[in-house]
Amino acid sequence: MQSDNVSRVPEVQKSYWREYKDIPSYPALQENESTDVAVVGGGMVGIISAYLLAKAGKKVTLIEAGKLVDGVTGRTTAKITAQHGLYYDSLIKLVGEEQAKLYYEANMEGLKFIEGTAHELDIDCDFSHHNAFVYAHTAAGAKLVEKEAEAYQRLGIDGELAKEEVELPFPVTEAVVMRSQAQFHPVKFLAGLVKEIERLGGKIYEQTRAMKILSKNDPVIQTENLSHLSCNKVIVATHYPFNDFDGLYFSRLSVNRSYAIAAKVSGNIPNDMYISGDMPSRSLRYAPGENGEKLLLIGGDGHATGKSSSETMEHYRNLEKFGDEHFDIQEIPYRWSSQDMTTLDKIPYIGTITAGYEHILVATGFHKWGMSNGALAGMMLSDQVLGIENRYAAFFSPTRTKVKVEDAKNFAKDNASVAKAMITGKLKRTSKTVEDLGKDEGSLVKVGKKKAGGYRDEYGQVHLVDTACTHMGCDVAWNDAERSWDCPCHGSRFSYTGDVLNGPAVKPLKKIEQE
Repeated sequence: MQSDNVSRVPEVQKSYWREYKDIPSYPALQENESTDVAVVGGGMVGIISAYLLAKAGKKVTLIEAGKLVDGVTGRTTAKITAQHGLYYDSLIKLVGEEQAKLYYEANMEGLKFIEGTAHELDIDCDFSHHNAFVYAHTAAGAKLVEKEAEAYQRLGIDGELAKEEVELPFPVTEAVVMRSQAQFHPVKFLAGLVKEIERLGGKIYEQTRAMKILSKNDPVIQTENLSHLSCNKVIVATHYPFNDFDGLYFSRLSVNRSYAIAAKVSGNIPNDMYISGDMPSRSLRYAPGENGEKLLLIGGDGHATGKSSSETMEHYRNLEKFGDEHFDIQEIPYRWSSQDMTTLDKIPYIGTITAGYEHILVATGFHKWGMSNGALAGMMLSDQVLGIENRYAAFFSPTRTKVKVEDAKNFAKDNASVAKAMITGKLKRTSKTVEDLGKDEGSLVKVGKKKAGGYRDEYGQVHLVDTACTHMGCDVAWNDAERSWDCPCHGSRFSYTGDVLNGPAVKPLKKIEQE
């Protein structure tokens, strides 16, 4: 056990997955080009879509605002599973047994695609099969787990109550298992697909941010550096759609952040994958370390983006405390955070972005389960471009029109929350001045008679930005763990210099000169 109160969480965010460097770099798109299919976004969905379309003989161009696999895909827990927490009991109530079973089968197809493709292309991505467990440690949680197990039986899912199979160093009141799930290294897997895209003639550009789509019928993507990419079809795989005003996605998605650490521990690391059914959320799996040793990945402690009730570093320390208590942490070499979208009905949007925009496709809203759902989305979107019927298309369609009462409640709740955040941010005042900022400190500060977002770096230089998010004008909040400005309304994130880190915003925060 840790004997003092000094945290071993690294000061600088570093993802275990992004330590893998054998992935090519690509230039920015500098000139106007044309292609059959333009894929916007270099993560799980974008790369799989581009690979499948290039394999089918399409002329494909993929553009990425930053570096490939440096977004959410590079900051995941990388479980490939159809077990998405305590999900199926509520899903049956929402859409019925037939549709709920379709969701399970769709995600299992995503898993099988990753496994089959890794084998076909001989990609060593640490793929391995494991059982997945949802466990509870309270009586109330146990009842929910029991209902989930009943849902498994109704849907024919390979799983059941399995408290006696749990291998955790603390007692649980109940657990449900889903068998034959998997885990892998997503960056290694996608690096193999990237090389295959190139071999098949596809083009890839990095540091190429899409700003807008100029026409819905003959799409032309305008990039940040004013180059234009003309195409027949666009696949928007940017996690949060950069063109979210098409289809009003800003009113249909909620945004949350969650956290993970990878630790060396002296305690036993479970072989299977676990997630808690109670709060606070905890996710567990192992990852291969150096010299054959295993690292323990601990995830969870999520909250709505920009709305943490404490300093962001506290979420990492909570994971550290959990690991210390149960696994005896020795060292924490990695920590990272991720951002996830959830739709109104918690079913992803995959397909035509909105009615009348048949040439523009989207995938978003994976509700923290972007590996199986992301692979599924890549397959579905490539099928749609190729005119191949897909049996999951109607279920996941963003244009599905049947609005449930619960959807309407979520819509009202989420949008009331956005309105509140917008008003609260505008009313927030500060007495802090630029001179009050210590090194490596960010805060709202007074600049003359106005407020600004200020950060003093380790060299003493102050960086000032306008706190109005360039997406829809909400005021951003300081994130001390990532040294970023995060928008509580729709999840846009900016570096301390104002550069866009996460959309839907595409323009940087306005810089302010110190008076």
